Amino acid sequence: MHSKHQIKFFTGRSSRYLAERIAQSFGIPLGKSTLTIFSDGEFQPSFDESVRGCTVFIIQSTFPPVDNLFELLLMIDAAHRASAYKVVAVMPYFGWARQDRKDKPRVAIGAKLVANMLVAAGADRVMTMDLHADQIQGFFDVPVDHLYASSIFVPYIKNLSLENLVIAAPDMGGAKRANAYSRFLNSSLAICHKNREKANQVGEMTVIGDIDGKHVVILDDMVDTAGTLAMAADLMMSKGAVSVRAFATHPVLSGSAYERIRDSKLTELVVTDTIPLRTDKDTTKIKVLSVAELFADVINKVYNYQSISEKFII
Repeated sequence: MHSKHQIKFFTGRSSRYLAERIAQSFGIPLGKSTLTIFSDGEFQPSFDESVRGCTVFIIQSTFPPVDNLFELLLMIDAAHRASAYKVVAVMPYFGWARQDRKDKPRVAIGAKLVANMLVAAGADRVMTMDLHADQIQGFFDVPVDHLYASSIFVPYIKNLSLENLVIAAPDMGGAKRANAYSRFLNSSLAICHKNREKANQVGEMTVIGDIDGKHVVILDDMVDTAGTLAMAADLMMSKGAVSVRAFATHPVLSGSAYERIRDSKLTELVVTDTIPLRTDKDTTKIKVLSVAELFADVINKVYNYQSISEKFII
């Protein structure tokens, strides 16, 4: 490393498991910090070592509750006020990304608001993975390194050695991603068309494309309630698919998601560790691939002013 600024990694509570893996892959210890919690629920993070003149990477996914986001904001502010040279927010999962536009009257654009708060807190750069919508990068006035789980998922899919492979999108919004995988893997493409009765609830679904006698791989950026995945898997199996697997970068898995996955016709659900799985649920069908080495490598390249374009497989 030729940079004259020392590099340090810190993390909030929710992503310590991942931050430790990233720091280990990078080859440095995780920085020491403390979180003081007051009786009314207010909390105050503090660094237990100097960050003056350092390039500070703060690793924290911002999945609910909102405490995870606000803890990240406070840590960025603390590093900035402690005279860090640069502060980089490493957000493996960028929360509120689904609120990227006004899809009905009188609603907030949450993704833009989060971007504004990160910059206002003092973030000089943001590093994240598989945003719900690519255009969210344009919400920032600082550089954004947008990584893709394809560099992890593609080798895994290839190692499955599935004949008659079909890449499927769970909805029309995921068609671009599925088409990119399909072209890269030289496979056919299918698209699920769904109508939502309301948020997190699918009304009806149809499949566009030939899946009879095929091994189907469904791709998505996240899995929330798993209602779409479970319905898609059951529908595809009824249409003659040999097997159905799902790949989703962020395992939000809220509500009855774990039970839906367990009871569905899915062979397996492959996710990353941007969000930790619950330990009190049945995860037999869920395979977790770590993003730690990918983030460690990209952080190293960013720190040393090297190109990261080789990481963009799809």
